[in-house]
Amino acid sequence: MYRQVNDFLKDWSAAATGTAQVMQAMTDDKLDQSIVEGHSSLGWLSWHLVGATGYFSYLAGLQVPMISQDAPIPSTVAEIVAAYENVVKSVKEEAAKLSDEDLVEEVKGFTGPIARGELLRTLIDHQTHHRGQMTVLLRQAGLPVPGVMGPTKEMQ
Repeated sequence: MYRQVNDFLKDWSAAATGTAQVMQAMTDDKLDQSIVEGHSSLGWLSWHLVGATGYFSYLAGLQVPMISQDAPIPSTVAEIVAAYENVVKSVKEEAAKLSDEDLVEEVKGFTGPIARGELLRTLIDHQTHHRGQMTVLLRQAGLPVPGVMGPTKEMQ
């Protein structure tokens, strides 16, 4: 749980940079790469992170652009990355307006009331979870995996 806004902003910046690196490693022709047919693809996962960031932010009381749950997945990496960078910037701007006291305030969560700082921690954890899935799919697709948290096989 975050109790200081600057701690969240620091972690968000690092996590979002890593996620953007993973998204930028995708190629348009591999957006449909999935572990099994009909399950979460690179395109779906990356677009889900755009949408989920908006929804988590909404729950946290931040004014961040949201996409419709029914919005079609863009057909290009550039469109997905641009949308992601837009929500990342909005989260930074909106979170910077919060006070440390705002982080302990309870907001509506997925299963009931939750401290805003805890919800923001869950936002980062959710993103990290899906980013990990995406790195596996990048490798399966034969694409290079960026070193988000250290060197990857491709870097050694």
